[in-house]
Amino acid sequence: MTRPTPPSSPPKLDYTAVHADIVALLEAARRAAARSVNALMTASYWEIGRRIVEFEQGGKDRAEYGQALLKRLSADLSARFGRGFGVDSLESMRLFYKTYPPENISESLIRKLPPGAQPPNSEPSIRNFDLHQLAQVFPLSWTHYIHLMRRTRSAEERAFYEAEALRGGWSVRQLDRQIGSQFYTRALLSKNKRDMLEKGGQPQPGELVTADDAIKDPYVLEFLDLKDEYSESELEDALIHRLEDFLLELGSDFTFVGRQRRLRIDESWFRVDLLFFHRRLRCLVIIDLKLTALTHADVGQMHLYCNYAREHWTLPDENPPVGLILCARAGSALARYALDGLPNKIMAAEYQTVLPDVELLQAELDKTRRELEARQIARRGAAEDGE
Repeated sequence: MTRPTPPSSPPKLDYTAVHADIVALLEAARRAAARSVNALMTASYWEIGRRIVEFEQGGKDRAEYGQALLKRLSADLSARFGRGFGVDSLESMRLFYKTYPPENISESLIRKLPPGAQPPNSEPSIRNFDLHQLAQVFPLSWTHYIHLMRRTRSAEERAFYEAEALRGGWSVRQLDRQIGSQFYTRALLSKNKRDMLEKGGQPQPGELVTADDAIKDPYVLEFLDLKDEYSESELEDALIHRLEDFLLELGSDFTFVGRQRRLRIDESWFRVDLLFFHRRLRCLVIIDLKLTALTHADVGQMHLYCNYAREHWTLPDENPPVGLILCARAGSALARYALDGLPNKIMAAEYQTVLPDVELLQAELDKTRRELEARQIARRGAAEDGE
């Protein structure tokens, strides 16, 4: 009697391939979710712009009437829906409606209908399309459209950048760089336009958008009224919390103001890791933490933060803000104050005398990083022993 052949064992799965496939799936899904939210948000903002313009048309003095409307709307919508409805934002929505008029939107929607299908109620009016249908007309993000409206000088230039952004899948960073480098003008003057468009459309390092970037777009977070206090890594988050405690432990000079404070300069968004007020110097102290080596761009960005804070966050009786850049690079911690923007050398010297010594900050930064990394290694070892 022959024994039955045992079933063959399943082939060993390549875990690396499975893991990579799932990661790619989730990142694609998150990007798609962000695109969907962005499209609906953009369509909503176009509709808000339409309602503002139509309401304004009933006023006698449009400029005065319109500004009063925006201020009242801003206060009421902010109270009901949170951030994202300042007067400047509402003005952008009004401009969006005027830049993309309803007749063009209706034509675009009709072209997107399936062959033989009729518009709702068999009329081409924009009012007969719902928000999901309207969202199909705006394939770029709201941030893209803000740049296109605010930074281009003609309808032709705007149409060029819009078409190239769609064709090349440009991120906002890439669009911002291309507009800043006058890519449109250079393309018009180029003898070989096709070659220039192909080469110029290639993204540079740092311009590609990750799934996290797409989900954490500040405009999307505002639209959904979500908090955006986040750090890019557990190490960075832990360092920021320890730095906050350390500065408060130094004495009564430092008063905590905020963490991950967001600011907008032109159409770009930034965050400062920590914001303190120094009671003796009577000034804000802006702290930015880096996990990599210090660069000239980091210093320039800190001066940008200080200029913004001086204009928007500083009270009339306070002194100019000071910046502190902390680099927690493994094995080479660095602390540097940004004092170049102060009115005179006497004030800069006073700041340096009163503020914590950079060597003290560097030592604490290096010590904290080593302690945190040691804890991570210990936790990892304990987890492996428990398996």
